[in-house]
Amino acid sequence: MSEPEPPSAPRRRGRRTGGEDTKAALLTAAREVFVERGYEHATVRAIASRAGVDAAMVNHWFGGKEGLFAKAVLQVPFDPSAIIARLIDGPADALGERVVRTFLSVWDATDGGQFSALVRSVTSHDGVATALREFFVNTLIGRVLAAIDADHRELRATLIATQIFGMGIVRYVVRFEPFASIDAETLVRAIAPNLQRYLTGDLG
Repeated sequence: MSEPEPPSAPRRRGRRTGGEDTKAALLTAAREVFVERGYEHATVRAIASRAGVDAAMVNHWFGGKEGLFAKAVLQVPFDPSAIIARLIDGPADALGERVVRTFLSVWDATDGGQFSALVRSVTSHDGVATALREFFVNTLIGRVLAAIDADHRELRATLIATQIFGMGIVRYVVRFEPFASIDAETLVRAIAPNLQRYLTGDLG
């Protein structure tokens, strides 16, 4: 008589699966709420409520609203707070160099794939464009300009946007040569002086 087979082990219900479900639910809810309300009016509480989770999970998984926006809408791996800290860490008269170098390093890491995906999202949905504008002008570059006590911050931020996003379009989307393949440090030296004027110079 054969011995009975041992009972199968119960399926593990570790934190990983539940956490991944929570994270996915937050990303889905965040995309919807950011598009519907824009960045400024989307709240962590509203996003968590739509995802059916506690608002504390936003900080746990993404470090806050900025990090959630970066992952859900921008779909980039960087932490906005870390980027801002990197940009303001140094002399103000070299800020233009740090801005160009930082954005190129982030986008070059995926050969522009993340920037191209962002452009597709923006051009296909007005809500994404609105949320991105609010985030870039008021949060990302806005906080950098506040740190150096710049005047005309909204105007400066939008001028900076023309340079940064224009640079991305030419390098990663339409890929004009030699701009598309030239090394990043050459671009930093060429572009930074103009960007520096947008950041700290006389706008006339």
